Formats: sequence, structure tokens, C-alpha cells
Amino acid sequence: MSDPAATDIHGLIEQLGSGDAGRRAEAAEQLCRAGSAAHEASVPLVVACGDGDDRVREWAVAALEELGPPPGGSNSTLADLAASSHPLVAYWAITLLGRSGQDAAVAAPVLATCLEAADLSVAQRAAWALGKLGPAAAVARDALTKAATSADPRLARLAEQALDSAGA
Repeated sequence: MSDPAATDIHGLIEQLGSGDAGRRAEAAEQLCRAGSAAHEASVPLVVACGDGDDRVREWAVAALEELGPPPGGSNSTLADLAASSHPLVAYWAITLLGRSGQDAAVAAPVLATCLEAADLSVAQRAAWALGKLGPAAAVARDALTKAATSADPRLARLAEQALDSAGA
């Protein structure tokens, strides 16, 4: 792992927007190697999960796997990204919202709609994230109740857990 103190996180975030896929992949890799110091790059890394280059997506996912909750104030942007048509972007936006716990209460309505995502991993992750919101997930009661009857046992279990967490 590189020295986090020596890593220019803001410069790497800018580089993620480069027109050159090699530079974007290099930036994502360096952000991954920066570990928790890359915390500020959470949202740009989620966006990079929708990159057309496999290397960029792989390094962005690797970096996100190592990060905890996103920076404060990013939950509205992540809620927008959770509605993305790109399953990997939606999955990681939802994951970061779940990691935010009750601080992501603003995202409960969006997460409720994600329960019906065509991509099963996105729907499962939305149920998981709603379970992390606690009572704020009560606004998703109807969607969670429907998901709890899913033929997919994991989705059904996660929806039941979210209902319990919400006190619904």
C-alpha cells in the first residue's frame, strides 16, 4: 500500500474524469491503494463503476470494498446514483447508503424503488440498506412487504430483516 499521506486524493479524483482510460484506471488503482485516505473519493469511485473500461471498474470496486461510510453530505448524490440504470453503479451507491446507516434516511424512498430493480443483486442490496436505516425505512413498508414474498430467498430474508429493523 502506498503512503496515504503522499497521495493527492483530489488530483486522483480529477484523473478519474480523464478522457484516457489508462489514466482513469491508474487513478482508480492509486485510490484503492490509498485505503481509507481515499474516503473523499467515494462518490467519484461509484461513478467510475459505470466506466466503459473493465480496469477502471475493477479498481473502483476494489477501492470501494475497502472504504467505510461515505463523507457526510454525499447521501443525496448517492441516492441519485442508486437509481442508475447501470447495475454496478446502483449497487455501490446503495452499499454506501447502507454504510451510512440512519444518516441515509433521505434515501429511503429511492431504496424502496430499487427493491424492484431488474438486477437481483441491486434489489437485494436495497433491502439490506433499508435494514440499516432503522425506523426511517418505515416509508418503504409496502415495497418491503412485497419483497418479503419474493421467490428469491435472500431478497425475502433481507426484506423481512428490514421490516423488523423499521419496526414495521
